[in-house]
Formats: sequence, C-alpha cells, structure tokens
Amino acid sequence: MSETARGLITVFVVLFVLMSVAAGLIWLERRLLALWQDRYGPNRVGPFGVLQVLADMIKVLSKEDWVPPFADKGVFIIAPTIIMMTTLLSFAIVPFAPGMRVVDLNIGVLFFLAMVALTAYSVALSGWASNSKYSLLGGLRALAQMISYEVFMGLSMMGVVMLAGSFDLSKIVEAQRKIWFVIPQFLGFISFFIASIAEAHRLPFDLPESESELVAGFHVEYSGMKFGMFFVGEYIAITLVSALMTTMFLGGWLGPVLPPLAWFIIKTFALICVFILLRAALPRPRYDQLTELAWKVMLPVTLLNLMATGGILLAWR
Repeated sequence: MSETARGLITVFVVLFVLMSVAAGLIWLERRLLALWQDRYGPNRVGPFGVLQVLADMIKVLSKEDWVPPFADKGVFIIAPTIIMMTTLLSFAIVPFAPGMRVVDLNIGVLFFLAMVALTAYSVALSGWASNSKYSLLGGLRALAQMISYEVFMGLSMMGVVMLAGSFDLSKIVEAQRKIWFVIPQFLGFISFFIASIAEAHRLPFDLPESESELVAGFHVEYSGMKFGMFFVGEYIAITLVSALMTTMFLGGWLGPVLPPLAWFIIKTFALICVFILLRAALPRPRYDQLTELAWKVMLPVTLLNLMATGGILLAWR
C-alpha cells in the first residue's frame, strides 16, 4: 500500500473515531453527572439511555437552520466551521501509538498552539456577526478568556519541550521512557490542565456561555446544524486537550503489558472523566476572578516553572 493511500485511510479512520467519540461523550457526561449527583440521567431511550444521543442528533438536524435577518450572513455561517476545522486539524499531529498518526510533523507543539489561536476567531466572529448584545458580550468574554489562557498554556508546554529537546510529539513520548514528565513538570501539568478548561469553555470556566447571565453567550442566535457544530466542537476539544496532556505529561502510549494504543486510550479517557467531574463538583467563578487567576497566579507560576527547568537543565549539563 502506498504512503498516500495509507495516509488517506488514517485520516478517515481518525475522523470517524472522533465523531463517534464526540457523540459517545455526550451520553457519558450525562450518565456520570447523574451518578455523581445521585440521580437517574438518560435511561428511557434504548438500554441505559444510549439512544438518547441519537434522538438528540435527529432533533438538532431537523430543526430549522435559521439565519437571523439582522446578522452578517457570511460571517455568521463561517464562524461555526472554524472551531470544527481547527480542532480536527489539531488531531493530525497527535501520536496515538508508534507510527500511528496522520502527519509526522517535527513542530507538532507549535502547530497545536497555532490551531488553538485560530479557534478564538470562531467565538469572536460568531459573537460579532450575530448582531445581538448577548452574543457580543459572550464573544468578547470568550476572546479575552482564550487569549489570556493561551499565554500560559504555551509557556506550560515549553518545560516539556526543554526536557525532551524537541517539538515533535513522538520524540516527547519517547523521552518519557524513564520517567513521565508529569513528575518533573507537575506545575506545568496543572497549568496546562487549567488552561485547557478555559480554552474548551468547560465548567467552571464556561463564563462565555453562562446561561444565567448571557442566555447562551456567543452562539445564542444559532440553531440546527450550526449550533450542533459548536456543541460537537466542544467535546472534540475536550478529547484533544486530554490527548495532548496524555502525550506530553503522562507518557503517551507507554505502559506495560497492554498494547500502546490501549494505554493511550485509557489515559485519555481518565482525563476526560476528570473534565466531566469538574462540571459536577465546582461552582462558576466571577469573570474578574477568572482573569485575575490567569494573570496574577498562573502566569507567574508558569514563568517560575520555566526558569527553574532552564536553570536545572543548564546546571545538569
């Protein structure tokens, strides 16, 4: 089989798996939240409520795909596609197992950060193009939040890059054969985890969409398939950041007995469950507290971690 055919097969397999995982996470989140909050959750449609997701998809796709007459139509339509494209493209550089990834890119970390930066355009354009006060406020909140947390997200990854000596994610995994980077880079891991919550707009950092204040934030005017793209894009983003944390801090596919792909899936799944648990356990902070956490706490912590890593590496060598 030629390299081109193998690459195309890998692309379609990854796309199919990601769409299936996004649909499965909707059901998983509801079941886990119900378990942790001592209630039933979906349990009527199909065994254990597994067909509830299918019912929801049919409902979303059958809704009228309405574009408000007061909106900027072109930008309004393009905005939700950006978040889907950037999150799906980011998976191209994730190594699931030895030799199992879409693109062998030696600057994988930089490519991921570039895609994260482009995601901000989706929420900003959707908030502006909707021509609604709630959407505009949600878009501005999301843009300020994402730009703030992108700063120390990148800095938290640089300690790992320094230890591995490469931006290539496969080489970063191989560099963790003796010790996972979560141990020497624990501050970096915590910083990246907090930044990931903010970038994915997950609770407790879902202030751009807070229903009690902004109805639904930047996508309040969206319906049908366009709303579905925002919804699915959020779950794909959770999977992406969990896969990146597994790759950069938890040894990626490395582990005993089980096949490499199995270890990667287990670690990523465990992190996804932590994201869901946060939604069940933590209250939403005020917006000023969110920004103060970014600039007054997390940024100094990541800079301190980076300087300490550089100093230790310099002294060691």
